[in-house]
Order: sequence, then structure tokens, then C-alpha cells
Amino acid sequence: MTDPATTPEPAAHQKIDTSVPHSARIWNYWLGGKDNYPVDEQAGDAYTAVFPGIVTIARSSRAFLRRTITYLVDEAGIRQFLDVGTGLPTAENTHEVAQRLAPEARIVYVDNDPMVLAHARALLYSSAEGATAYVDADVTDPDHILAVAAETLDLSRPTALILSNILGHVAGHDQARSIVTRLMAALPSGSHLVVNDGSLGVDPVFEQAQAAYNDSGAVPYNLRTVEEITAFFDGLELIEPGVVPVTRWRPDPGSPAPETVAEHGGLARKP
Repeated sequence: MTDPATTPEPAAHQKIDTSVPHSARIWNYWLGGKDNYPVDEQAGDAYTAVFPGIVTIARSSRAFLRRTITYLVDEAGIRQFLDVGTGLPTAENTHEVAQRLAPEARIVYVDNDPMVLAHARALLYSSAEGATAYVDADVTDPDHILAVAAETLDLSRPTALILSNILGHVAGHDQARSIVTRLMAALPSGSHLVVNDGSLGVDPVFEQAQAAYNDSGAVPYNLRTVEEITAFFDGLELIEPGVVPVTRWRPDPGSPAPETVAEHGGLARKP
């Protein structure tokens, strides 16, 4: 364990509510993790009863993250990562992928969920050469995120900003774009942005299941059109193949032909 995490009082003392399903715990359940409660399993099973493909989306999203990080380390030479909305630790977390390829990589995870905070120690095991830290902050407060991340990262050097399945929790598209713009504005030329989120206009059954989930009492997650997801990259240089279903973003050589899923993502460089 290297650099200490930041664990502010408010989140550290928040009670974990096990009576209401929570998106991070449901996602963990779909990924095969154990950090969830019966209420999350019930909500997850209700969702998959309507749309079994959500498990494929969850796992394809994780595979997309692994491939984009591999590109960032091996081809773009990135050694710093700011992962906002990291969720619960599962397999192939950002620091695991990055430090396997470049042990000196430095990673800051950002979340504001008390259960994630309770598991932060699992995220903090870094290579001896690098660093991994946790920031308790909300995605809607980019200035705080940047201020605390700067304690671990040198934000004058190229940094990869990762926003994986988090912008859907920001209700307004304009607000979500403003958050991305503010975060990227603080990063230098040569920095990169990774975004992936559930997409509208691809699978009506998925949209039906998501609408039911949003009505369940859990924190809503807003699907967006491919055009809206693409707009997060305005002013940046998209890396081929652009914004595509996550299964189709540079699939591993020799892998089966990728199916189209209602989860789009992309990677772009700041000029």
C-alpha cells in the first residue's frame, strides 16, 4: 500500500442502506461479485427477467475498460489515471490493468458511496513503484475532484480521465457535458478521455427494463443517444473506431464476432 487514501468524515460515517437496491452493488452482482445484498440480487434478477442482456452489457463494459487502459498504457504512454465513479472493486480494476503493464502508473479512484468507501482498502494495493488512492467526491463537483486528485497525480502531465457508466447518473445532458468539459480543461495536451454509457435507440427491451429500474426507488440511470454520448468528446481527437458499441471497440484479436449492445463508448485525445 502506497499513498494514503482520502477518507473525509461525511462519507465514512454514512450508513449503508441495505433496504434499497444500489446501482454499484447490482452491477457488482451482474459481474459475479459478492459485495451485494439480497435487495440488490432481487433488483438485478428483476432486471434480467425483462432484459437478460444486461449481464452481457456489464461484462462487455468491463472488457472495454480493460482494452482502453491497455491502449492508453501501451500506445499512448499514459501513466496517470483519474477514474471517476469507479464503483465496487471486481476483477480487472483500472490500477490492476495499468500497473500490470506499467508498474509506475498512478491511479486515483473517485466515488462517494459509503459501501465503496468501506471497500476502498481493496483498491489501494498498489505496485511498489506506483500509487493508488481513493477520493471521496461526487461526480457533480469536478473542482473538488481535481483538487484532491492533485495530491496523488501531477495534473501538469498527461492523464487519462475515465468516466465509465457514471454520466448516466447525471440527469441533465448539459450538466453532464459541463462536468466533462471542466475536468478535461484542467488536464494538459496529450491527456485522454474514456467514456462509456448505456445508449438509447438500440434495444427497446433494454430501455423498458431501465425505465422499470428507474421507477424502483434506486438512483435513476439515464440512457443517452449515441449522438449525446459522442458529444462528450467535442473538441477532442477521437481514436479509431470512434464511438461504437463497447463490444466493437478494438476487440481482442481472435475473439468471436462482437454482437451489438446498447452500451456505447469511445476514447479521445486532447490536442
